[in-house]
Amino acid sequence: MAKKAVATFSAKSGAKSMVKCIKMEKSAKTGAYCFNEQFVEADKAKEFFAKK
Repeated sequence: MAKKAVATFSAKSGAKSMVKCIKMEKSAKTGAYCFNEQFVEADKAKEFFAKK
């Protein structure tokens, strides 16, 4: 049987709600697109997408 991996961020004391943000960026060298994935706090998600 396969095991199910579950990430629980709320189990830590004092942890805020986390969201996974995925941003597509174009590489300056090759011109290909790459994906930038990062876990950030829910209230800072807009800041993640605003910065370049």
